[in-house]
Amino acid sequence: MTIRVLIADDQLMVREGFSVLLSAQPDIEVVGEALDGREAVGQVASLRPDVVLMDIRMPGMNGLEATRRIAQERQDDEGARVLILTTFDLDEYVYEALRAGASGFLLKDASARQLADAVRIVAAGEALLAPTVTKRLLAEFTRLGAPRAPRMDRIEALTERETEVLSLIAQGLSNGEIAARLVVTEATVKTHVSRILVKLGLRDRTQAAVFAYEIGLVTPGGDR
Repeated sequence: MTIRVLIADDQLMVREGFSVLLSAQPDIEVVGEALDGREAVGQVASLRPDVVLMDIRMPGMNGLEATRRIAQERQDDEGARVLILTTFDLDEYVYEALRAGASGFLLKDASARQLADAVRIVAAGEALLAPTVTKRLLAEFTRLGAPRAPRMDRIEALTERETEVLSLIAQGLSNGEIAARLVVTEATVKTHVSRILVKLGLRDRTQAAVFAYEIGLVTPGGDR
């Protein structure tokens, strides 16, 4: 299966550079490029990419608003997933972009291998929460003020195992890592994740991670 990618960035050199790197991968096809957020939203509707590499800071409609609109169009886990690109790992908009529905975050100085792997991870429905992103989320969450006590009423529909899986998602673990931690199959973890998203009305595991921090299920120290 070929992963279809749209690149949205206002800098021509960035678009061309990423296009060359990704086009060299046998399982990735760059289907289009966008100069700003508005054009990206339009091309997502017409080109139907699997992944959008989205710069945050663009003239006109920025990547944050474009991400929000693209995420709103996703239905039943179908549609484009957004991978945020930025020059700064402490970009002030990263937290909001993840809340808006972005599936991951990547620095523009990432290697060709890191870029390709990131696209594959996001296309597969996994969250790309690199250590720099997790640190940024925790710092922003701490700044905003974490709940003094966990809001367990927000997850009362979850089973004990589903609650455990949610906390591990928030700590940045992949399905495979969660399966190893809980000594279950990866297929079982995928089932738990799907049920968590449905019960909580969330779009993907990235939003699940943010949700877990916001309700106090996981603390800024990373512990449940």
